[in-house]
Amino acid sequence: MIVDYRYHIASLVAVFLALGIGIVVGSAVLGNEAIAERQKQMADKLEIQLEDLRQKNEAVQARANSLEIDNNIQKQFEKQVLPPLVAGKLAGKRLAIVEANGYGFRDDLVNTLSMAGATVQSVTTILDGFDLTGRKDRLIGDLGLENTNDNDMVKHLATETARGILTGEKQVLLNTLAQAELLKLSGDYGVPVDGIIFIGGSQDQALVKTELVDYPMMDYFLQQKLPIYGVEETDVSFSYMKDYQKKRVSTVDNVETVPGQLALVMCIAGKPGHYGVKSTAKELMPPLDQTGGGGAGQGNQGVGGNSGVQ
Repeated sequence: MIVDYRYHIASLVAVFLALGIGIVVGSAVLGNEAIAERQKQMADKLEIQLEDLRQKNEAVQARANSLEIDNNIQKQFEKQVLPPLVAGKLAGKRLAIVEANGYGFRDDLVNTLSMAGATVQSVTTILDGFDLTGRKDRLIGDLGLENTNDNDMVKHLATETARGILTGEKQVLLNTLAQAELLKLSGDYGVPVDGIIFIGGSQDQALVKTELVDYPMMDYFLQQKLPIYGVEETDVSFSYMKDYQKKRVSTVDNVETVPGQLALVMCIAGKPGHYGVKSTAKELMPPLDQTGGGGAGQGNQGVGGNSGVQ
């Protein structure tokens, strides 16, 4: 943590000015040399403290500059080593992304998957946590839904959305939800995929609806024997990792970083587990000295079984 001494320096300068005025006034009015000498001694001490603070501030600033340089070097290094580390790891893999956090993800994630040889077939964004407020009656009419309670309807819509991502048979439903601003659709739907990436984590607790939205979708994908990879960024206020791990899927909790993206690629390539920097992670990333090769169908098996990760 960088300490800012500017406030202390400003305070000392103010004290200097007050002392200076005191010396002048005291000498003129009282003519008391003892008072003037005492004030001078205090001013000298304060000057020493001010100089000490200046030196400490310079040292802290120099340290901050050094850390910034080191950080930039590390980022450059990571960007240079990532492409050869992931190259060909996911050749031919077709993936779908479900964005459950509602606020987006960084383009470099898709770039990393592409560098590894994978194709992102579709990106489906859940908006407002499928909040039915002001939309329920319209959806019932447009989609011919039963007038059930909100939670049951949200679970149904989540399951049907997952079905539409895989089969393409629910295009009307997907388009209707998009028009109602409950979904954002991008890419090709109904195209076979080898795995699903769920992007979770939230800055708004009101949008945390893993049991209502994420779980029904995950259950459908798991029934289709598709591996799921749950990811989020490091600085989310509300983590989904613990909830995702209840479904025995692989997780990466720092996916905005190069180590996190490398861990995700290795997960998909056949090294399932829980990776990242949070308490829910078991390791930062999979060992680099082991060959992957497991294929898409092994993604969830390893998490609950062979790897021993719970």
